[in-house]
Amino acid sequence: MYKLIAFDGDDTLWHNEPLFRDAHIRLREMLCHYVDAETVNDRLYEAELANLSIYGYGITGFALSMIETAIEVSDKKIGAADIHELAEIGKSMLRAPTRLIDGASDVLRHYAAQPDRKVVLITKGDLIAQQLKIERSGLENLFDGVEIVSEKDHLTYRNIFGRYGVEPDEAVMIGNSMKSDILPVVECGGTAIHIPYEITWVHEMVDQTEIDSDKIVEVESIKHVPEHIEKLERGLPVYGTAGRIEHV
Repeated sequence: MYKLIAFDGDDTLWHNEPLFRDAHIRLREMLCHYVDAETVNDRLYEAELANLSIYGYGITGFALSMIETAIEVSDKKIGAADIHELAEIGKSMLRAPTRLIDGASDVLRHYAAQPDRKVVLITKGDLIAQQLKIERSGLENLFDGVEIVSEKDHLTYRNIFGRYGVEPDEAVMIGNSMKSDILPVVECGGTAIHIPYEITWVHEMVDQTEIDSDKIVEVESIKHVPEHIEKLERGLPVYGTAGRIEHV
């Protein structure tokens, strides 16, 4: 029996990536008089990667990367009004309500009602932004612990599991990012359930050859997580959405 059930936040329990998509679209519209959309996409991605070590993951770094991109691709011709709009877009993203993914609340309540399990949120990004999302979600009281981290790798997960007194093979992580939520957990010896989201940030994409499908369960919706965890605990084969056995 898994003693710890861990959940990612962004795009697993609540919608997040659509905010970035809409802001990205507005940036392309704003800069269409200077360069084509592909150039904007490439430069923004480069700026985000370069700024990760300074601002980390999240809205603040994204907003500053948009402003930096606008200044650069316009050859510093971008107007103050447009720069102000980009800053306001960043603020509106931070103020946006937390929209829960259908079924997330019910699944969390299902496990929160089981005293022999610990339910933990493991999410990465801006500390304040993530705290606000959690508070607005109405889910905060369902977690035994909340872990907001700057990066998700196998050492991060191993340390978190250790703090809650469980071994990796006693934990299962549920998330949408193969790179951040799934592969590092499998690497440290845990179980991972992947729930693909409709949008994936290019930085979170992985080479398909890196994926060992025999150790990853993929489900279509968070609603199906309890039934798959029950099968895993009973030692039954689990078939994912791709029609293959995805965990042994």
